Amino acid sequence: MRVGIGYDSHPFAAGRKLILGGVEIPNAKGLAGHSDADAVAHAVTDAILGAAGLGDVGRMFPSDDPRWKNANSIDLLNKAFLKVVEAGFQFGHADVTVIMEKPKLAPHIDAMKERLAAALLTGPAHVSVKAKTNEGMGWIGRGEGIAVMAVATLAEPSAPRPSGGHSVI
Repeated sequence: MRVGIGYDSHPFAAGRKLILGGVEIPNAKGLAGHSDADAVAHAVTDAILGAAGLGDVGRMFPSDDPRWKNANSIDLLNKAFLKVVEAGFQFGHADVTVIMEKPKLAPHIDAMKERLAAALLTGPAHVSVKAKTNEGMGWIGRGEGIAVMAVATLAEPSAPRPSGGHSVI
């Protein structure tokens, strides 16, 4: 098994939709960013790319490349995941924690799990999404933006066993 960790954060910005985990969340402000600024999808993308040793979302989809302007981050997650599959890895599980004060995400968690799972070509049982507040502390507590942490597991590509019955460490 391989494990990857992803992290993303974005400030809130007026005039933008709030997209998290591929789901539009009703809110007065969205997140600032080059793409749709879906910090959930970005963190999961970094987690799967990290587990596969394939870099990160910023290298694969650089913000100075006009092709990715206002891109749908669920589509970017799927593109990254196809690279992971192409490298021979099998997806195991993703666990996501969204840290923000408002809006409350509980009504949207199942839809987020479904959208993330679809991008990862798996079922929602293989994706966990949780929402936490920062208890009013710091820039997140003041409602200036959000942070997201994600962990993903992948099964390594099959490798031939060494002869002689000895394992290689």
